[in-house]
Amino acid sequence: MVRVLISLLALGLLPAPAQAQPLDLARLETVLAAGSLGKVTSIIVEQNGEIRYEKYFGKGGPEVRNDIRSAAKSITALAIGQAIDDGSISSIDDKPWGLWKPQADGSKSEITLRDLLTMSSALDCNDWTRKSPGNEEKMYPKRVWREFALNIPHQKDYTRDRKGFGRFSYCTAGVFLLGQYLQEKSAMRFDKFVEQRLFAPLGIGAVKWKRSASGEVQSGGQLEIRARDLVPLGRLVLNGGKHGNSQLMSASWIEAMLTPHVRATGTDDYGYLWWLRAFRSGERSFTGWYMSGNGGNKLVIFPELDTVIVVTATNYNKPDMHQISTDIIERAILPALLAKNGAD
Repeated sequence: MVRVLISLLALGLLPAPAQAQPLDLARLETVLAAGSLGKVTSIIVEQNGEIRYEKYFGKGGPEVRNDIRSAAKSITALAIGQAIDDGSISSIDDKPWGLWKPQADGSKSEITLRDLLTMSSALDCNDWTRKSPGNEEKMYPKRVWREFALNIPHQKDYTRDRKGFGRFSYCTAGVFLLGQYLQEKSAMRFDKFVEQRLFAPLGIGAVKWKRSASGEVQSGGQLEIRARDLVPLGRLVLNGGKHGNSQLMSASWIEAMLTPHVRATGTDDYGYLWWLRAFRSGERSFTGWYMSGNGGNKLVIFPELDTVIVVTATNYNKPDMHQISTDIIERAILPALLAKNGAD
């Protein structure tokens, strides 16, 4: 159903929407003003290509660049798709260790881009476990992140399922290597590739990338970007890789990226660096593909509602950070959308 809706949107076969009306989120604004939801800095709702709601809170603002942390991983997936489209990268079956360490042990030499895109590689790397050899916090003090990432040991008990995927293990270092591989194959620094091929066509303004002491760009997160510049990224994905009259990436890549490949948590599946879950409003449930980062940063697309929702927040490392953003979407934004659409 998600693929069909995205295809219809991309082809312009859905009926033209009525003029967008502002959403009434006054009750939510009262709660946010009271501070009970922590530090939410912006909320934007776009539907059918038009902004239905845009408001900033606390230290947020239309020109403030928000550190969206790991939500930027999903942007790396878009860039990999573009590099495959233009032939810089052969396919997601490429084995990156052969480029840098051709003598790597068998388990690591067999790691593919697909494994890194789905967080299911043989690397002994789990950011959710402090003792993991590949935990991202052990990478940041290093001057050269690439060497750290390439030397992460492999899981001794690694196996693949019948679909060819290993178990899900959240690994930022692996996504950083995706950016490094794209950089080598495209002969263009990762941030320049993204800015020229993706951000500039979408009209996205200046951003700030996290870098290592040696200057490597962190393609695994910690990107500072305006909240309103996240909206066209969501719309691009909803439209099957098309922006205006330009096909910035193939619809087939978007379809593959938004296919659930591995089970990530009790509530979430994972595509290519994009999360999938059911968001609930009353008795209804809506499929939402989303970008997610520490602090509660979210960009969610709802194909069924032709809607992009952006929530930025600085509730970093708080145990309820993601639940806060999910509650905002489920308890305030979706009911308001359904009420306005006459669908409740």
